[in-house]
Amino acid sequence: MSVYLTPEDKARVEIDGALNRAGWNVQNYKDANLGASLGVVLRFVPLKNRKEADYVLFLNRKPVGVIEAKAEGTTLSGVAEQSETYLGKLADSGWSSEDDLRFHYESTGTETFFRDRKDPDSRSRRVFSFHRPETLQEWLCESDTLRGRLRSLPVLVETDLWNCQKIAIKNLEKSFSEARPKALIQMSMGSGKTYTAITFIYRLIKFGGARRVLFLVDRRTLGIKTKREFQSFATPDDGRKFTEIYNVQHLTSNVIDPVCRVTIATIQRVYAMLKGEEIDPELEDQSAFDGLPLPASPKEVVYNGNIPIEAYDFIVVDECHRSIYNLWRQVLEYFDSFLVGLTATPTKYTIGYFDQNLVMEYPHDRAVADGVNVGYDTYIINTRITSQGATVDAGEYVDKRHRVTRSVRWEQLDDDLTYQPTQLD
Repeated sequence: MSVYLTPEDKARVEIDGALNRAGWNVQNYKDANLGASLGVVLRFVPLKNRKEADYVLFLNRKPVGVIEAKAEGTTLSGVAEQSETYLGKLADSGWSSEDDLRFHYESTGTETFFRDRKDPDSRSRRVFSFHRPETLQEWLCESDTLRGRLRSLPVLVETDLWNCQKIAIKNLEKSFSEARPKALIQMSMGSGKTYTAITFIYRLIKFGGARRVLFLVDRRTLGIKTKREFQSFATPDDGRKFTEIYNVQHLTSNVIDPVCRVTIATIQRVYAMLKGEEIDPELEDQSAFDGLPLPASPKEVVYNGNIPIEAYDFIVVDECHRSIYNLWRQVLEYFDSFLVGLTATPTKYTIGYFDQNLVMEYPHDRAVADGVNVGYDTYIINTRITSQGATVDAGEYVDKRHRVTRSVRWEQLDDDLTYQPTQLD
């Protein structure tokens, strides 16, 4: 006999599974054993007004938060107030004071929102899944939240920084202080984007208390170059190198160093790791952000307990282009992180993906005017072939490139091949 499940029941099945995967021990209130593990979630907790709380989160036997379960399709952005009403009800029921219930989730099982009531001007944000109990325990032990610390970063040491770099860092940190989840920095090639990024990453770790930063690069070779820049970066405080103070790992395997503060990786590798798969290193030599036609749907990921959503506090995407908002967006949105994009040539779609939050705009002509870059002149040289075209005789070998895979093969012509000037690259 099939069992009928209401939409709310179906949501609870999904929520239970997500909680279990994140390391929580889910129990019914009537069978409660709060000592079963660090993190226990009780379902159907009775309230004084004869109603029930969908879920109450416990750490070390103490209630620390609630989950409001809703049927799939419910607009969760308007449900946060309902979680707020649990505060008085739970306090009246003898479970907790209002200050103890710090963490609020609203979830349909397929969509989840989270709010930390200790954040300044706290508001709900979308998360991929639930945080691990160990993470919430760490947050409870901290004197301030990450978003609180981002409001009190010290004055930037401007030594050895170009003016454009100073402006970019200050504008970005202002965006962080406003808890804006995404920010885009546009700086012309040669104007020091990577140096700018390492500078603000250093400040986020030292003064913001960021536990770990993910630095995504376009190709494996750029990862090698980026790590060298971290190794050569002299910190503004005492001149020590970045890597003398903090561990920096360039991922060449699927093992994340637990003590590293900065992880450098291609997004292809991060995607494979979330899928629990190995990746052919040669695939990391191909651009992940540009070049190939985009598929109809983005790369899909599922929760991976070895890489929880809170693994990184910040993600920096170097040279992000069109596929960031399509092909790879689920990889980026898997993590409960601030997202910073670096690019020299943003498109309107890229700017849109970053919520129109372009914190720095520094085009090439301005860089030339400031003396940061050197200008150039373009000379057009005409030849007979570029103006009239030409013919390749039959029997000659030519290379042909596949439009999609970009693979090249040699092919002998059976007939003469005539091409026009407009067909030249």
